[in-house]
Amino acid sequence: MGEGAVRTLISYLREYEFVDSIKAGTFLTIKGKNFAKKFQEAIPYQSFLKKCCLTNGDHNCAIILRKEHVSNIGNGMKQRDYAILYGADDVLTLRFKNGEFVFVGDEVVCFADESEIKENLIEALHPRNNDIIIITSSNDKFVAEISAINTALWTLGS
Repeated sequence: MGEGAVRTLISYLREYEFVDSIKAGTFLTIKGKNFAKKFQEAIPYQSFLKKCCLTNGDHNCAIILRKEHVSNIGNGMKQRDYAILYGADDVLTLRFKNGEFVFVGDEVVCFADESEIKENLIEALHPRNNDIIIITSSNDKFVAEISAINTALWTLGS
C-alpha cells in the first residue's frame, strides 16, 4: 500500500473515532479497542488446510465465525457467490454440529472419509457447537485467504 492509501485509511478510522494520532504515531482509541475485541470474538481463528475431496484449489483457507455473531446463514449460496467475487474457485460453508462439520442447509456430514482434515480443522479453529466455518479455495494462496476474510466480514455485516 502506498503512503496516500494508508493516510486515507487512517483518516476514515479517525472519522469513526477508532484511532487517534499524535506525532509519535497512531493508536487505537477506547472505541477502537472495543471494536477490535468484538471482532476477535466474532472471528477468532483462521487456518490453511490441505487439499481434500471437497476443495478444488491448491490453497484452502478456513475461517470460523462464532454462532452468536451470525443471525442467518441460509444455505451458504450467498457466501459462495460473495467469495467467488473475490476470486475464489470454490467455497464451502459449514456448521460445526455435535462434533461434526455439516453442510449448512442440508446437515449432511462432510469429511466423513477424511478424518485428518476434520481433526486439523478442530485443532486449528477450536469450533463450538453451531459455529460457522467458511472454506475458500484458489490456486493462489492470497486469493484463498482474502476471499475467506471478505466473505466472513460480509456474512457478519449482512
